[in-house]
Amino acid sequence: MSAAAQRILTAAAERLAARGPAGLSMQDVAVAAEVSKGLIHYHFHDKETLLARVADWVTEECLMREQEALARVDAATALDAVWMWLTAEIAAGQRRLLFDLAVEAGPVLRETLARSAVARRAQATDTVRAVFRAFGITPRVSVAALGELLASVVDGLVVAAAVDAGRDRRAVFDAFWLGMLALGRETP
Repeated sequence: MSAAAQRILTAAAERLAARGPAGLSMQDVAVAAEVSKGLIHYHFHDKETLLARVADWVTEECLMREQEALARVDAATALDAVWMWLTAEIAAGQRRLLFDLAVEAGPVLRETLARSAVARRAQATDTVRAVFRAFGITPRVSVAALGELLASVVDGLVVAAAVDAGRDRRAVFDAFWLGMLALGRETP
């Protein structure tokens, strides 16, 4: 990706986080990225294509941060690592951006957001595996089902934080993981 295209994506994501999809104009993005509107159209064709590429980029960034958070965890650090990652994601606002984009989604963006949801569920499944492995236990139910559950809880916490930012949700997180880990058995 060219430096200009990267600046455009960054500027679009920042503008989306500040104003939402309805408030995004190609001119605002061009000014923020210090490029011409023509260059935006050259790289991204139209607003929906730009939004779809922002959604892809945000998804990639979120998944990379989740993977990094779990790179070297053990039983003493696994849940704190997941909590620190989640609170950082909520504070960054990028994951919430994916939900905001769904409101304005045309066919290209809907397809992109569907792929994003699949990728986030797959990463959540990997997160469940990493946490269970750190504790030396094996789930008694499908890891994929637990990954779906984790993805739903994360999405719910992201949306809840957008609605009620001042509330601490650590107790919800802890109760969720207590229930999840209760579904494990010692790995032979």
